[in-house]
Amino acid sequence: MQSSAFSLDGKVAVVTGAARGIGRAIARAIAAAGGRTVLLGRDRAALREVERDLKSLGLAALSVVADVTHPGQIDAAFDAVCGTWGSIDALINNAGVEQPCASLDVTEAVWDRIVDTNLKAAFFCAQSAARRMAGGGSIVNLCSLTSAVGVAGAAPYGASKAGLAGLTRALATEWAARGIRVNGLAPGYFRTQLTDVFYQDPRWQQALLARIPLGRFGRLEEAADDIGNTAVFLCSSAAAYITGQILYVDGGFLAAL
Repeated sequence: MQSSAFSLDGKVAVVTGAARGIGRAIARAIAAAGGRTVLLGRDRAALREVERDLKSLGLAALSVVADVTHPGQIDAAFDAVCGTWGSIDALINNAGVEQPCASLDVTEAVWDRIVDTNLKAAFFCAQSAARRMAGGGSIVNLCSLTSAVGVAGAAPYGASKAGLAGLTRALATEWAARGIRVNGLAPGYFRTQLTDVFYQDPRWQQALLARIPLGRFGRLEEAADDIGNTAVFLCSSAAAYITGQILYVDGGFLAAL
């Protein structure tokens, strides 16, 4: 296979929740693969910092402020992207939130915050992007290990991510005729600002590593980015015959259960 099949040269890719963590890593990888990367989120200062970092490397980047839980803001943001770069070729639905809570203590406000951000917003982002993918494209939904297994204290989060897996398969089936591929990318254990509190416990790390066949946590470093490089693959022509799949990037964690 030619290496050009993995190139995103000239493609416009929107990454939601791009200000930090996994979203930032994905945005960096897409830009490095030649994509014109749209950094979308609510934190203007953090988005501009990522934009400056990418531009300093000679990469194409544009930061756009929007709250993905408001479909009107998404439409306006995507219109702005098309006004600047003409179209949208890829969408990475990465924006998400979690609030661990015992199921008997979950309030309606907690449920709505998690499900609206992780599932409802992903659908309306996908819908808005699909309407602007004139020549087809690729949508990648950030799923989770909880898309496949239950985790105590994460009922709303697990429900949203399992729903996102179902949404991925439904849209893949419906939008194939439009030339739009829809896949899910489900990270295993990666250390980010959101999860750092767990990694500060050496005993927790040791116990978890014993359950991961590859014997390490996921990497987000520029030189070895397990998630970003996989996202690039799913957005590229190298994955032209892949749709409706959930790809677990977990070092074999689920396979060993």
